Amino acid sequence: MAHYVIMGCGRVGVSLAHTLDNAGHSVAIIDQDERAFRRLRQTFTGRRVTGVGFDRDTLKAAGIEEAYAFAAVSSGDNSNILATRVARETFHVGHVVARIYDPGRAEIYQRLGIPTVAAVRWSADQVLRRILPEQSINGDFRESSGRLILGELSLHEGWLGRSLGSIETAAGVRIAYVTRFGEGIIPRPDSSYQEGDVLHAMMSVDRTAEISKILSKEPVKESL
Repeated sequence: MAHYVIMGCGRVGVSLAHTLDNAGHSVAIIDQDERAFRRLRQTFTGRRVTGVGFDRDTLKAAGIEEAYAFAAVSSGDNSNILATRVARETFHVGHVVARIYDPGRAEIYQRLGIPTVAAVRWSADQVLRRILPEQSINGDFRESSGRLILGELSLHEGWLGRSLGSIETAAGVRIAYVTRFGEGIIPRPDSSYQEGDVLHAMMSVDRTAEISKILSKEPVKESL
């Protein structure tokens, strides 16, 4: 089981906290207003941390140094982005996502490599799909026989700059489309994986664990 840190104890933050807690994960939720924790059910087993979500001491109290993922879902765009950057750049959390109310600003942050979800298309499920690998694999589309699914790929940064064709060959998948700067594009034969890209690929259901394992590591260096 993994540890998750959530900033913002509003309706979405509470929904995320309860979902992760139900799944048996370790959860810490941060909010400036201690009264916000009243929204959590009495059986919630996670940590309640009062403080500013982008403050380093507050994040440490929430266990950010051991966190698998961080989700900033407070009501402030600036706070969410700042907290997400601190989590990623200072504490090196591998999976982060920020809730953004302004879609125009969300595109800018996507270019900085910060996964964002704009409030106009918001749901707790979209956040979970970005921080739970099994959710991203299973949640997009499944064809009628149940043998193939379309899902988002999570790649090690070592794949940056590699051609999409080499990713397909290594993982045994077919990339259907790429989300780049918040817009979907159909990849060309010479397309490469760029920072901030989200790759959506068709794959066999029975190989999802193997595919995740392959892409979570640096690509094998080609021998001369």
